[in-house]
Amino acid sequence: MNKIETGLGINRRYLHDEVVDRMRDLIRSGELEPRARINEGELTERFGISRTPLREAIKILATEGLLELLPNRGARVASLSQSEIEEMIEVIAGLEATAAELACRTITDARIAEISRDHETMVAAWKAGEESAYFALNRKIHEAIMRASGNATLGGIYESLSGRIQRSRYAVHQTAEQWAQSVSQHEQMISLLRMRDGEALARLMRLHIRARTPVIAQSFGTAHREASDPVS
Repeated sequence: MNKIETGLGINRRYLHDEVVDRMRDLIRSGELEPRARINEGELTERFGISRTPLREAIKILATEGLLELLPNRGARVASLSQSEIEEMIEVIAGLEATAAELACRTITDARIAEISRDHETMVAAWKAGEESAYFALNRKIHEAIMRASGNATLGGIYESLSGRIQRSRYAVHQTAEQWAQSVSQHEQMISLLRMRDGEALARLMRLHIRARTPVIAQSFGTAHREASDPVS
């Protein structure tokens, strides 16, 4: 596991929730990579807490599938098999498709204009080759459409699942052809959103998400090889 920066303390009033949230963010951002061992000493120093709340957080994240508990050896970040990745992406594609269809029923012109502005900024980042800015805006657009669905249950399930592959989905290098295809599909998404064509947008969303399967699978495979250890 990479050395973790220190000095970010946690307000003890919200200790339990914050430890879980902070660790979840470390995993989803990729700072803690698949199969990376959890260094309790570094994390307690970083968060300014004792090992007890940290271990409670580890148990919770294990129930979410983000961590794997190792008998008498602590925990590590969970990895995914090819079949698990494919299954998760299929479910996420379905959730985003449903959100797109629901959003088209009630989304306001103001919300569409906001998403469109983010899209234009994202395209500018693509043309400038700024991957970090591009992926941040890409993610923001997808999450905005999810919120526009107005379905909190749908959003909760989506957040739980997508978090496990978030870094690979939004921050992994892709070829120029893959990048251009993604931008083109986003152009179509904005157009269909403006027309409130829920059925067409849902179909496109499924296609768009499924297209990421090889890239995400490759990312997890690389992380698995690089972080592999003797623990089985």
